[in-house]
Amino acid sequence: RFAGTPMNERQVKLLNRLLEGLEGKLTTRKWAAMAKCSPDTALRDISELVARGVLRRAAPGGRSTHYELEEPVTGDRT
Repeated sequence: RFAGTPMNERQVKLLNRLLEGLEGKLTTRKWAAMAKCSPDTALRDISELVARGVLRRAAPGGRSTHYELEEPVTGDRT
């Protein structure tokens, strides 16, 4: 589903963790700890995936912001 989407190694790891069933909600703080990177790098990784339509923001901004996989859009809307 995301085969044509350019991603770095951390982003591929993030996507795999989400597809395998990440425990709890994905936040930039959680991703920074899992990827062993800075919070700024984690935010960049997630923001790029949001911009590419892989992830979506699931909660309003601020400390409660978390992200989910974007559901695929199907052409069958009846």
